[in-house]
Amino acid sequence: MPVSRPPRKSEQTESDGLSDRSGPKATPPLAFAAVILANVALAFGPLFVRMADTGPVASAFWRITLAAPMLALAAWLGRARPRAPGRAQPGLWMLLLVGGIAFAGDLGAWHIGIRQTTMANATLFGNSATFIFPLYGFLAARAWPSRVQGLALLLAALGAGLLMGRSYQVDPRHLVGDLMCVLAGVLYALYFILMARVRIAMPPIPALAWSTIASILPLFLFALALGERIWPGHWTPLVLLALGSQIVGQGLMIYALGLLSPLVVGVALLVQPIVATAIGWVVYGETLALPDLVGVAMVAAALVLVRRGSAVAKPGNRDDG
Repeated sequence: MPVSRPPRKSEQTESDGLSDRSGPKATPPLAFAAVILANVALAFGPLFVRMADTGPVASAFWRITLAAPMLALAAWLGRARPRAPGRAQPGLWMLLLVGGIAFAGDLGAWHIGIRQTTMANATLFGNSATFIFPLYGFLAARAWPSRVQGLALLLAALGAGLLMGRSYQVDPRHLVGDLMCVLAGVLYALYFILMARVRIAMPPIPALAWSTIASILPLFLFALALGERIWPGHWTPLVLLALGSQIVGQGLMIYALGLLSPLVVGVALLVQPIVATAIGWVVYGETLALPDLVGVAMVAAALVLVRRGSAVAKPGNRDDG
């Protein structure tokens, strides 16, 4: 589906960026730092969701609604206004709309899951995009992963297993929550796929602003349908959720999506369970065992491998938003 002008000769094609196999270049340091910081910020989201005194989907609605005006203002103040798809780009409008709906479904499902299963299960299943998104990248490029990339994925999988293995619980009482978190992970991967395509034609801030606006109504209707409490008594957790998760976390993530391969973005998602483990240690006094530390080391090694061996997807001069 064409969404923008044909790439210049100096630019890589989308498949080059997605394949992560077009050369031995390293990823851009700023983009790599952005995706790491994005996942650090997003890891605090479940804590704020549990602190909120609204329903779980309603907290997702406020996360989006409180962030939308600030993102829209930032997009409007950016250069080369207006930052909206033109009439000749109906495909881009559709990608933004479907991306926003997918993100709304991801947030709604995950916030429900967070409150109906353990934090470990929610983090593990909610980040299944770690493996779905890189798989999409290789399929789009019609290429198998290299040995280094395969090793990175193996280390990431083993590290994630060690991080979550001790605290993961198979319990029928958690079944609904587990399934909701799995659904959230699948929808999150779909959101990444759609927004990676949007980023070929649009800078990060306008892309995030439009997809955020598209998420508001679905989340509001979802919360109403579930009969949740929508109006909060305490705004602090919701404001922190909007600032930390949507503006900082998703803002940095959308920026990185335009510059990094799906493999790098996917493996970087495992920073979230690492930070979640640290939060459990500091806030809840959960002890760290040797498997936790080994898991952290494996994920770190996977990040080093993809950082050194990944090609760069360059969307031309459109990252000026």
